[in-house]
Amino acid sequence: MSRVLTTHTGSLPRPEPLAEALTAHDQGQGGGWSSALSQQLREAVAERARQQVDAGLDVISDGEMGKFGYATYVKERLSGFRGEAAGLALADLADYPEHAKDVVLDITTPSCTDPVSYVDTRPVLTDIENLRAAVNDTAQHDCFLSAASPGVIATFLANQHYTSEEDYLFALAEAMKTEYDLIHEAGFQVQLDCPDLAMGRHTSVPPLDAASFRRQMRMRIEALNHAVRDIPPERLRMHLCWGNYAAPHHHDIPLGEIIETVLAARPSTVLFEAANPRHEHEWRVFEEVALPEGKVVVPGVIDTLTSYVEHPDLVAERIRRYVDLVGPERVMAGADCGFATFANFVNIDPAIAWAKFDSLVRGAERASQLRTG
Repeated sequence: MSRVLTTHTGSLPRPEPLAEALTAHDQGQGGGWSSALSQQLREAVAERARQQVDAGLDVISDGEMGKFGYATYVKERLSGFRGEAAGLALADLADYPEHAKDVVLDITTPSCTDPVSYVDTRPVLTDIENLRAAVNDTAQHDCFLSAASPGVIATFLANQHYTSEEDYLFALAEAMKTEYDLIHEAGFQVQLDCPDLAMGRHTSVPPLDAASFRRQMRMRIEALNHAVRDIPPERLRMHLCWGNYAAPHHHDIPLGEIIETVLAARPSTVLFEAANPRHEHEWRVFEEVALPEGKVVVPGVIDTLTSYVEHPDLVAERIRRYVDLVGPERVMAGADCGFATFANFVNIDPAIAWAKFDSLVRGAERASQLRTG
């Protein structure tokens, strides 16, 4: 068997001064984007790229160093978002209000009040240039840049302008196509962040029933597929997530109830949570569901919400479950989610995150050796 490759889902802890500057910028403080902040960003991307390579990761990213948050960053690149912030309901936190007090996100989520269009390509071009420079320094052979999907934007930035959800989604799809195409044309893989395709079921109180949620998913996947129609599937990744926050997650929809709908999306590579206590058992889904031709799965084999550093043998065991079911050439090893989905929301000590990556890489090596031995 060929070696099991390793990757992650995108966001990495930012250096503290950069995180503070991004937070202030997101909140309209700090006087705008400065040359000093641009230099901080370049240095942070270069450093994180070196750390990923040194850790042994095979497919790396810029760590989302230039984004305050994986979904809300688009409000600076798109027109149309001038409305008051609308809160995001989470059904599992609604059931445990005392715990919910500890999971408050300090983020700005304006509503859509005007037509959406892509008006400022400078930030994504900066992301591309910074990652390209970092790759040249590390000689890394393949990289990805993350981008918000139309569906996750619609989840965080409420529609107050378009007459229907479908109209809003397709307006977002047409706008975000600019960003997706630029990343692809630069030679990087495009990772589409799609938490809405799992978490979206419980972002209402009470949660949607499974059938209604699958209908919502199909509309969002149709918009997504429309947006990436000019990019080959093998250059597309999508990340599925039930929400990267420490909570009961007892309303998470099971993977088995949505996987066939998810696999209708164009991206050939699908990343999803598979290490945390709510979803680790769901590898068995692939005993019943055949993986379509050309698809690759990237199960999370390290958890991003606990400070426990997984033993490499456990990581290898998690990887082998998928290898045995779908074949070694159709599995990569990844993380459940990002380690810093928002600049001011880091779940565990950054040093522990890198220790987890070490276990991820060593576990993948052991899984490969066991399959070839």
